[in-house]
Amino acid sequence: MSERVDVVVLGGGPGGYAAALYAGAAGLSVALIEEDRVGGTCLHRGCVPAKELLQTAEVLRTVRGAGEFGVAAGTPVLDLAVSQVRKQQIVDKLAKGVEGLLKARTVTTVAGRGEVVDGPGRVVRVGDRDIAGDALVLATGSSPRPLPGLDFDGRRILSSDHVLTLEAVPPRVLVVGGGAIGCEFASMLADYGSAVTLVETLPRLLAAADEQVSEFVLRRFTRRGITVHTGATLRAIDGLDALTVTFAGADGAEQSVEVDAVVVSVGRAPRTHGLGLEAAGIALTDSGHVAVDPFLRTSVPGVFAVGDIVPTPQLAHVAFAEAIVAVKTILGEDVAPIDHDKVPWAIYSHPEVAWAGLTEAAARARGLDVTTSVHRFGGNSRALIVGEPEGFVKLVADPAGTLLGAHIVGPWATELIAEGYLAVNWEATAADIGSLVHAHPTLSELFGESAMALTGRGLHG
Repeated sequence: MSERVDVVVLGGGPGGYAAALYAGAAGLSVALIEEDRVGGTCLHRGCVPAKELLQTAEVLRTVRGAGEFGVAAGTPVLDLAVSQVRKQQIVDKLAKGVEGLLKARTVTTVAGRGEVVDGPGRVVRVGDRDIAGDALVLATGSSPRPLPGLDFDGRRILSSDHVLTLEAVPPRVLVVGGGAIGCEFASMLADYGSAVTLVETLPRLLAAADEQVSEFVLRRFTRRGITVHTGATLRAIDGLDALTVTFAGADGAEQSVEVDAVVVSVGRAPRTHGLGLEAAGIALTDSGHVAVDPFLRTSVPGVFAVGDIVPTPQLAHVAFAEAIVAVKTILGEDVAPIDHDKVPWAIYSHPEVAWAGLTEAAARARGLDVTTSVHRFGGNSRALIVGEPEGFVKLVADPAGTLLGAHIVGPWATELIAEGYLAVNWEATAADIGSLVHAHPTLSELFGESAMALTGRGLHG
């Protein structure tokens, strides 16, 4: 059976369902093919469930510290099963919401695994159905990347999928990888009561973040009892129930630690194999990603790719934005490519980390003469009131005061970065921001203070 629509979307994660919704809103006929439930990794096995479990960790910290506020709460006891039920309720509610939006936009959702059988014809086969489109958007997402020669077993060697379905807290955990996912899991499990060791091959945690931010996170993690080894290389993982993990430290000396589980968070691999892409003429990069131009066009005319399968930041909000660029290009509308240097990053560990734009080091590496301003939450009244006075806002600007980067580590950083993102992308100057009024007492006024300091006339520092 052969069918034809304006746009075929292969994959129902953030990039895929966003493309379907945006195309549907533009009046195009759309077929969305998804082998599981719409929402993809972000909704079912990533962003949303992870943040719910991290919120449980925050509630634990809050109750443990309630005595400082004069609230006698006793010693909190974690019931992970209850948190898992709450997590699933949130996921299900959001999934139903996406399904309802797709139905309202008259998007035809096709259940099943699709394979591209004719790239130039933009034909996807699902079972015995061939669905062709005037345009095809590929959005098949990614999957956890295992360690070479070490498969996930769901019991001792855990992927992010496994961590998000834990029924019990492992007493001792080794987290492999100090990027966003690794830091979030290390922070969460430490709050849950695990003895956590984190091993990272690069010289520092959160290598994409500003170096000052990375150093601050390392200090906070260490104070919380998380053992961190950077510049370390795994040598072996041995044992049955208890695992002995051997690794070489930055100095080359071998060390070992006994743990109950190893959490592997060394990145995610694009799901591009077994989909007929190469046979259909769709070019892949050496890393297995789909090669695209700034407008998300692949090597085959009329075929686009968005989200984790393209070599751009693997962030749900980036996938949303890429979907819009792709659909606008399909429609023939004017659209600016995404500046991936300026997208917002948000990491929900404790402390939270967020940034948009260039780090100080990246700006200097480009030959830019920059100035910086760092203001700390220790002098912010709202931070003191909520009991989170550690962290800072760092702004990076050129000599004219134009903001090149905004970096926040500390309370609610993932919410506060919105102003930094807008300022960097609108090329606002420190004087522009400094002249605006920030409500008091708020955490956000620290951003205004940092901007005023760049003009040479700060108030509180």
